[in-house]
Amino acid sequence: MKPNSKISAAVAAILWTPGASVVFAAPADTAATATGVELAEVVVTAERRTERLQDVPITIQALTGDSLAQMSIATFDDVIKLLPNVTFSANGPGQGNIYMRGLSVGFAGSQSSASINPFPNVATYLDEQSLTFPARNLDVYMVDMERIEILEGPQGTLFGGGAEAGALRYITRKPRLDVTEGHAEASYGTTAHGDPNTAVNAVLNLPLIKDKLALRGVFYNDRRGGYIDNVPTTFTRNRNPNVDAGPNAYSSSYPAHLDTFNNYNIVKRAQNPTTYQGFRLAGLYQVNDEWNVLIQQTYQSLDAEGMPVQFPSSMEFTPAGAPIPLQALQETSFMPAWNKDKAETTAWTVNGRLGDLKAIYTGAYLSRNVDAQQDYTNYTRTSGGFYYTCVGGGGSNFGGSGPAICYSPVAGWHDYFETTHQSHELRLSTPDDWRLRGLVGAFWEDFQIKDDMNFNQKSIPSCTPANLAAARAGGPICLANVTPQQAAIDPTTRGDNTNFGEDLQRGYKQTAGFASLDFDLIPKTLTVTGGTRWYRYVEQEVGSQYGTGSKCVNQPNGSCLATKINYDDHHATFTGFKSRANLTWHLTPDAMLYYTYSQGYRPGAFNRVTGGRTPIWVDAAGVPLPNGVAAGVCPPTATTFLQHCRPTQFNKPLSFTPDSLLNNEIGFKSEFLSHRLLVNASIYQMDWKDVQTLIYNPPVYGNTTFGVTGPTYRIKGGELQFAARATEGLTLNASLSYNDSSQTTSPCIHSSGVTPTTPGNPTPAGACITQVRSSDHNVAVMNPLGSIGSTPAFSPKLQANARARYEWSAANDYRWFVMAGINHVGEMSNQPSSFQSGDGVLVPRTTWLRYTMPAYNTYDASIGFAKDTWELNAFGQNLSNSNASTFTTSGQDIKAIVPLRPRVLGLKIGFKF
Repeated sequence: MKPNSKISAAVAAILWTPGASVVFAAPADTAATATGVELAEVVVTAERRTERLQDVPITIQALTGDSLAQMSIATFDDVIKLLPNVTFSANGPGQGNIYMRGLSVGFAGSQSSASINPFPNVATYLDEQSLTFPARNLDVYMVDMERIEILEGPQGTLFGGGAEAGALRYITRKPRLDVTEGHAEASYGTTAHGDPNTAVNAVLNLPLIKDKLALRGVFYNDRRGGYIDNVPTTFTRNRNPNVDAGPNAYSSSYPAHLDTFNNYNIVKRAQNPTTYQGFRLAGLYQVNDEWNVLIQQTYQSLDAEGMPVQFPSSMEFTPAGAPIPLQALQETSFMPAWNKDKAETTAWTVNGRLGDLKAIYTGAYLSRNVDAQQDYTNYTRTSGGFYYTCVGGGGSNFGGSGPAICYSPVAGWHDYFETTHQSHELRLSTPDDWRLRGLVGAFWEDFQIKDDMNFNQKSIPSCTPANLAAARAGGPICLANVTPQQAAIDPTTRGDNTNFGEDLQRGYKQTAGFASLDFDLIPKTLTVTGGTRWYRYVEQEVGSQYGTGSKCVNQPNGSCLATKINYDDHHATFTGFKSRANLTWHLTPDAMLYYTYSQGYRPGAFNRVTGGRTPIWVDAAGVPLPNGVAAGVCPPTATTFLQHCRPTQFNKPLSFTPDSLLNNEIGFKSEFLSHRLLVNASIYQMDWKDVQTLIYNPPVYGNTTFGVTGPTYRIKGGELQFAARATEGLTLNASLSYNDSSQTTSPCIHSSGVTPTTPGNPTPAGACITQVRSSDHNVAVMNPLGSIGSTPAFSPKLQANARARYEWSAANDYRWFVMAGINHVGEMSNQPSSFQSGDGVLVPRTTWLRYTMPAYNTYDASIGFAKDTWELNAFGQNLSNSNASTFTTSGQDIKAIVPLRPRVLGLKIGFKF
């Protein structure tokens, strides 16, 4: 039956009605087919074989390279607005975690991220190559892409550990053997409240031997102007205990006037520009009719300067302790900041046949290094900051000897890490037209991270020969520079300002085997699928954690040795199986109903130290002394390290184990009106078990972050996808996702290392820690692992987007288009709802405060034309100039907001041949 175009347009118009309760987003590209009125068919490899997107029995989104180019999308920050059910803890370009379906327990700062963060639960791939990294996903620049695929839900059977919540796959265009082609683009744009943006890229495909050998090269350079200003401010220590948490809030032993410092030397407008530079070179050799070899080399440099955040208020306070508000897109920092991220990858693929079987071997090697620094000056207002910047005056700081002096409050951290990632995979599969189809594979990888992280917060003078002689003669104390006993990158003595850090190597080697079978119970109608993956992880961590405590007081530089992380303690092996099953029913050739059962997982990890302590300040009779020292055990002296005098209430665990995800999903995929209307829907229930959780609460659990095995979350949700070719020229795309997530178990931190009769211990051994000892009384503490009913972080209930594109032809062969889109992100928080709220907190004492990030909308549009081989495109992004928060955090001991990029208006010109 011939479709009625008027009826089709009417249906599409109804679905597009403004204010309708459902809006959707495109699961696929919708370029014209040969008929000019059908939705284009998109082919994906989500199940490690080539198949139509509409035949894959999982929730999947796919965007073709043409779609990305049409919308001027090049980075993950650009594309996320098109991906319902995907959120991102964007702590600056190339810094953050990707989450799917709200599976997150929060994210703090970028400091020490390579050392302490769990491995991601969303896998990222560049073709067949894994880009996995904790809290710093490689921000692949998307030029000359064939498509990107977003596979939702656990993919543990085919993609392994790390694809626990899903996988994001960047699929590049490959060399073509039969044609010389290329294109070049250049663009210029303005950023509201910021500097201009410029970008160029070029692609060339060159057959060297016809039908035998071809090369394809890609080059790009994209500079995005900054838009956040570092404005002038001062920093004065404040005696108000609500502002500064130093002992006695700078008691009378300290000078009445505490010095004021300023940031005038680094004040700068639009101080956060970002530059992407790189290339990709691929060579394809057709060995014979059945075998070919592909080799790809890529290089990318991401240079993000400055602070990527805005501060609601300055680091300075009024003398009365009131905050000084700032304007939008302003911050106050005292130390230069940057994030320089360089990555090189080499990948190779051999593709062919062994009899009837398809065979593929793929290998890859990734080398990546990051050099990052950020301001941390507000840390000086915490008790830890006081500890490393003020001395003497009879207080407890380092024994309190000598005159009371406060040195510079300017602080920061510097992190340098290197990572290597090598992988090999072999797969064999049967022909796609067999009734019983199979896939088997073997996988091996070696993933290593070396991290040299230095917190530069010490302004107490180091123990140079002159300073040491003066200190031992009764003058102000000095703190010796620390030396690691074992180092992965830098074995030398640390600098004058380093007070804490780590130099370590962590990672794992994985071996896995997997298999999947499909059987057509009724050919082309009813199919059952089953698969499983066996895996073996061997994990390790070795190196040093170091700090300049009391053992470094008045000692020669270099004589203060770091704590060694013991390799014998820090290794573990995890093995297991993860499986999946599908039942797929093709109701008609264009309508499919499916049920999916799938499991996912990610590896565990180690904490940085072999032990830790939560202090309980008591004497032998259980009565605390005023200075918190156990009587008769550790009398107060100038060199006493009080931490060693306290009975133990809690030992930090050496490691935390893998967590897992179980997904049950029912979905419906369909096309109507002769492939002019597409509607996909899915509902699911997921149980995320033993969730890896990081804890940082210095007054309670010590001044380092550590991970534990945490609670279980249940997520109930659904997703709806829609695309329509309303007329020959009008295409509509939309989608919506909804998630209802809650915590279903409530584990806790147990008292350990003590007995129930330990004098003064407020918690019996083995019981949940609900109180700790502080000076002369017990203090109630929150369970950091949450309570039943709590909602997870980065889990908005509602996400939706929609876009429309209209194309038409005009005189003189001009081909015009206009496009508009809207994106909605619901309210969410940066930490689980059970965490301590940051509302009203002037100076955070923890990097894990919870902030609400309100819902927001963004709007984009573009208009342009093409003629012959030329095209011109004018575009606008974030047209309403929303200043919404994508990530609010206390990660640098001050409330900071990572805002949306302000409104961008640009012009792009391109040439094809």
